[in-house]
Amino acid sequence: MNQIVLIALRRPYTFVVMSILIVLMGTLTVLHMPTDVFPNIDIPVTSVVWTYNGLLPQNVEGRITYLFERFLTATVEGIKYIHSHSYYGSSITNIYLQDGVDVGRAEADITAIAQNVVKALPPDISPPMIMRLAPSSIPVAMLEISSDNLTPAELYNLAYMRIRPLLVTVNGAILPHPYGGQDMQVMVNLDQQKLLSRHLTPADVHDVLMQQYLVMPSGDIKIKQTDWIVQTNASPMKIEHFGDIPIKREGNAFIYLRDVATVRLMGRVQQNAVLVKGKQTVVIIVMKSTEASTLSVVDGIKKMIPRAQQVVPDGVKIRLLDDASTFVKDSIEDVVVEMLTAGALVGVIVLLLLGSWKATVIVWTSIPLSILTALIGLHWLNETINVMTLGGLALAVGILVDDATVMIENIDRHLDMGKPLETAIVDAANQIVVPTLVATLCIAIVWLPLFQLSGVSGYLFKPMAEAVIIAMLASFILSRTLVPTMAKYMMKDHHVHAA
Repeated sequence: MNQIVLIALRRPYTFVVMSILIVLMGTLTVLHMPTDVFPNIDIPVTSVVWTYNGLLPQNVEGRITYLFERFLTATVEGIKYIHSHSYYGSSITNIYLQDGVDVGRAEADITAIAQNVVKALPPDISPPMIMRLAPSSIPVAMLEISSDNLTPAELYNLAYMRIRPLLVTVNGAILPHPYGGQDMQVMVNLDQQKLLSRHLTPADVHDVLMQQYLVMPSGDIKIKQTDWIVQTNASPMKIEHFGDIPIKREGNAFIYLRDVATVRLMGRVQQNAVLVKGKQTVVIIVMKSTEASTLSVVDGIKKMIPRAQQVVPDGVKIRLLDDASTFVKDSIEDVVVEMLTAGALVGVIVLLLLGSWKATVIVWTSIPLSILTALIGLHWLNETINVMTLGGLALAVGILVDDATVMIENIDRHLDMGKPLETAIVDAANQIVVPTLVATLCIAIVWLPLFQLSGVSGYLFKPMAEAVIIAMLASFILSRTLVPTMAKYMMKDHHVHAA
């Protein structure tokens, strides 16, 4: 430890440059480091969603959920517990995995067993949707798409086909399907009285449409030197052509679809509605990925809104309805203000006790450098700027000055004894190296039990412990390098006065 002080006194510019690098790297880290309210909570959870329209919840539970759970527990390893919910026409199974399990391998096993269990489930059921859930993937923004001229179905189609493809290009943004309205599709509205008069049933119309609304490969035909593409598909290209599909033949006459039904392009039967100030609108929820920053995602969405406004028809308004970044900014700002307040109070107390503004500047310089070093270390550990990490640094502000304060005070005492400046610095450093090292390690060791926490509490408090420990070690190193260097140049007048 004594050798470090001697190197600092002989090569002061080395540690001045080191401090400048800390400032530059710390500033870049703050600008590029993800910012959020809480640290990333990476609990391994996989959700499996089965859909079978029309099936009652009790049947979904017995015929889908129960069978899938039995196959799942017999094949997939590392399952902690399972939460399943059976609804009308759908089943949702959340699979919580053990800590340390290879999530990719577990998801591959879940996907494989889901494909195998399809044969034991009700006929014609579609394969499930399998997705990874993350507690940190939360909604960060909400966009409202409204218009005085378009229907909710047309707004939904516009939001899904034009606006959403633009927003998904924002780095870190996750966008589920829009809410409100329904997607546009061809709706065949049957007239019951006309069906009965022609001795037809809805099943007859369905069977005919399934037979005639076909898209089949046609190939090509080569005639002399020309290769012609043959179009033989029977699918109508326009809505009005659907009415010309023949449904039934009676003698020499045909009954067409237009005789028993009306065909229109419209939304499906609406099952959800979004009302903003009493008016139906469509809402797009923007979520963030686990690694993304809330501020960067919201900022990217705000920059994309003017571009999305250019691709929608006149009269369509795109408005940011909710913004989680304001809460993040307010939370971070409150913690930073408290940190600055603590630093200012520490500087005032040091000034009153030491009675020298130069000594106060030396002590106070170590605070921001230690905090920036801690932020650099947190970035290397893949942590984010959040309330917990900044809270840890705010707690450490009062402790960070201990090493530098003790060092400066001891140098001042040795100068009062009449020693030369460099001798006083070396003697003061040697005298307190063991106590300050032990004190720093004791404070750091206190935080080590937090690394044994598991679950949500572990994800929340580990970054705080890392912030405090890194800042404390940085403060100790700076007290052995930068503080002696600054004392050598800033306390010369004190040495002359003492002489």
